[in-house]
Amino acid sequence: MSGLDDLQADVTEAYEDIDGELDLDRETTNELAMLAAGLGTDTDQLVERAVHLLFQTTVDSGKLDFHLRSAYDVTYDEYLSGMTYEEMTGGSFPQPETNDDRRYQF
Repeated sequence: MSGLDDLQADVTEAYEDIDGELDLDRETTNELAMLAAGLGTDTDQLVERAVHLLFQTTVDSGKLDFHLRSAYDVTYDEYLSGMTYEEMTGGSFPQPETNDDRRYQF
């Protein structure tokens, strides 16, 4: 058996395991199966890593804060501290008095 045949067998086996465990679309199942076979890592660990990476990227880019502010009127930092900026500072969050168009700059 060649390396290509071995890889195909491992990917197929991982695909079948994933397909029975998780409700994913075909493309995601294929990608997860390839990662599991290629990295030799359990699919549960790969899903944990993927969620952590997505979470970290979303926090770092400011996207989580944007969505939290839109839906709950708080940021992730406020959630972590258990207090809003207003409660922390005793007033409103400082905004530039003259130029409000820079408010959502990344």
